[in-house]
Amino acid sequence: MKDYIEERVLELAKYILDTKATVRAAAKKFRVSKSTVHKDITERLTEINPPLAHQVKRILNDNKAERHIRGGMATKEKYLHKDKR
Repeated sequence: MKDYIEERVLELAKYILDTKATVRAAAKKFRVSKSTVHKDITERLTEINPPLAHQVKRILNDNKAERHIRGGMATKEKYLHKDKR
């Protein structure tokens, strides 16, 4: 694996651990695709540092479990502001 990829993977992992960011938020911050973030975290990080990969995976699983709640809140907010126009 190339050095710059390994460095990016570790930076992504640290960012996700520090901020509890979603894959989408991490992708936006690092200016890469969501697919790249997902591959970096699920495949490459597992090869580089398995314990760190486990910690990050736990955060991503929590984010995934909360996803439907955030979507519902966004929809509620959308319709609250629609009535005020």
